[in-house]
Formats: sequence, C-alpha cells, structure tokens
Amino acid sequence: MSIELANESGVEVPADLIIDAARFAVNAMDVNPAALLSVLCVDEDTMADMHVQWMDLPGPTDVMSFPMDELVPGGRPDAADLGPAILGDIVLCPEFARKQAREARRSFEHELAMLTIHGVLHLLGYDHAEPEEEREMFGLQNEILDAFYAQRHRRAQEQRQTDRDSRLLSNIGFTGLERGADGPGIAAPGNAPRSEED
Repeated sequence: MSIELANESGVEVPADLIIDAARFAVNAMDVNPAALLSVLCVDEDTMADMHVQWMDLPGPTDVMSFPMDELVPGGRPDAADLGPAILGDIVLCPEFARKQAREARRSFEHELAMLTIHGVLHLLGYDHAEPEEEREMFGLQNEILDAFYAQRHRRAQEQRQTDRDSRLLSNIGFTGLERGADGPGIAAPGNAPRSEED
C-alpha cells in the first residue's frame, strides 16, 4: 500500500499517525495491498474553495474524499480479485479539525485519525446521506478506529517492555549474542564480574 501525505495547511500534523490510520483502515477493508492513496492537508480557505466547488456548500469542512477509480456495485476496491487500484485523495483541514476536536472534547490527534478513516471509507464508496447509510458507515468507522487504537496500545506496551528489557540487560552487562562460525551462540555477559573459580 502506497500512501503519500502532503501538508500544505501551515499546521503541524502528526504525519505518522495519519498514514498509520489510513493504512490500518485500508487493510481492515481488505483493499489490494498494491493500491495507491494520497492524503493532502490544506488550510481553511483552500478547503472552503473546494467545498463550494465540489459540494456546492459554503465554508470549510473537516474532510473531503475524491475517489479516482470508478466505483460500481460489486466493484469497490475492497472486493476480491481486483488488481491494483488508485483509491484517490483524502483532503483534511487541520485548522477545522482542531476546532471541531476542541468542541467535542477530543484530542487533535484523535480527530485526525478519525477523519482519515472516515475519508478512506468515502473512497471505498460508503456514504452517510441516508440514515441507514449513516449507521453503517459510522458503525464501521468506530469499529476500525477502536481496532486501530487497540493495535497502537499493544505496540506501545510491547515497545515499553522491550525498552525495559534492554535497560535491564544493559545494567547486568549483557552485550548481545556471541556470533560463532555456526551462527548465533550463547549470551555474552560483556564485562560481568567473574568468580574466583573462573
């Protein structure tokens, strides 16, 4: 999965989080791993212009999606046996997202992850114009977002454990594995104290 991020918003954004959220959502939807996706962050004026041009609605918005490949019934990029697809572009407005997050008492990072997943679902043909569509799309969005945060939490815990283990091993003088002619060998104690019997 190739995901490109361009930030033209003038606002610092957590690029890794946005890319990770997009990749997680695309994988959760079983999109072909060779698919292409771009994310563009723009300022409020640019988003307002795009909102009028493409949706005929005034003012900026949080996220817009522009699918590239034609989506037909049974032909969404997450359908089986499709070749690589150019999913399209997600456009985020960090300024707008920050205000929206503040009003909803959510973090800016959470808002951007949620909007990115929302944008991916739009690229895959989901919509929320009708109540039934809205229930389906937002239910799926929340499910993917919860799974995304669960994965990030697990990885953070694993990293903390790895860091603790590394510090402990370093404190006792462990320097790694001795490498012999036959490959990895026994643990090397480094400068560990030796007993009289050695």
